[in-house]
Amino acid sequence: MTASGWRSARLALGTASALGLGRFAYGLVLPAMAEQLRWDLARAGAMTTANGLGYLAGAMVTAALVRRLGVAATFRLGMVLCAVALAATAASAHYPALLACRALAGFGGALVFIAGAILAPTAVYFAGAGLGIALCGAAIPPLVDQHPQRWPMAWVGLAVAAGLAAAVSWTAARPTTTTIGGRRATTVRRLWPVAVVYLLFAAGYIAYITFLSAYLVDRHASTVRTSLTWVLLGLAVMAAPSLWQRPIGRWPGGWILAALLGVIACAAALVLLAPHPAVVIASAVTYGATFMAVPAAVTTLVRDATPPESLASTLSIFTVIFAAGQTAGPWLAGALADHTHAGATLGWTAALCGTGAVLAATTVTPMLRSRPHVTSGR
Repeated sequence: MTASGWRSARLALGTASALGLGRFAYGLVLPAMAEQLRWDLARAGAMTTANGLGYLAGAMVTAALVRRLGVAATFRLGMVLCAVALAATAASAHYPALLACRALAGFGGALVFIAGAILAPTAVYFAGAGLGIALCGAAIPPLVDQHPQRWPMAWVGLAVAAGLAAAVSWTAARPTTTTIGGRRATTVRRLWPVAVVYLLFAAGYIAYITFLSAYLVDRHASTVRTSLTWVLLGLAVMAAPSLWQRPIGRWPGGWILAALLGVIACAAALVLLAPHPAVVIASAVTYGATFMAVPAAVTTLVRDATPPESLASTLSIFTVIFAAGQTAGPWLAGALADHTHAGATLGWTAALCGTGAVLAATTVTPMLRSRPHVTSGR
């Protein structure tokens, strides 16, 4: 592996920690925590909502932190906060304390995600989340199966993994000359269709991965089947860059977003139409191979339309939009499922992502920043 490739792989541990461990792993621990702590789905979904609120707060301050500390230091701070938050989650069973820990994990995750996207602007960076998902899928279900009281041990393991990720990625986050300023408000106004589509995606996609394990438990899935589903989902996330990198760079306007969101909607709907074990695994693999490509595609659209000096600020605004969607989505989907059935969470994903696909195809057009050296092709 080349030096740049090794650096990109180490930076990808940022998304592995912030997303794979800090956000998505909760879906695997959720059934054990819900059983042990006697939560309904709305209460369980509120944990992901707290994570989203923390992510929202982090996105709002990232640009200021980058101005004050630099991109590399902001990335490192986020990695440390993620590890601390995961360790703290194991220390208390009190609901308010757990909400605070999930919020802190989201806050650190936003710092990592935005700063890392600037440091490593390639699709490989987004694939790191798959590594975290796959490792969690292999380790957590066997740990808590028939032993829901072990859920704090799961969080301890996640904290150790996040600490190792921070150590390995530490020197890969090198200081840059990125500055903050420019016409970010103008850029966001020009990209409002992308922002609306991103909001729908954020509110929709998160319900699938938050409640996937709860859905499997409701279907009396075995531990082996649950682990296999999550491991394959994580591996699919890791493979996603090789599938979508060329279309993201070449497909015009909103067509790439429409394709990605359409695939996610179909993957979620497929489980509702044919809830066979093989279909559920196929759905999870399809979802995994697609959902992290959406932030990569949005980042590319934003990068194309934004002057370099405004990139960090504009990405922060889009991350705020994303965080707002994924804050509301889990709680609303969980409340809907409590009044209907567990599969309603998948229907939520299908409906919102399907709507986003239609809007992307009809409203999003390519927008390049107006500079003399910029041509019409990417």
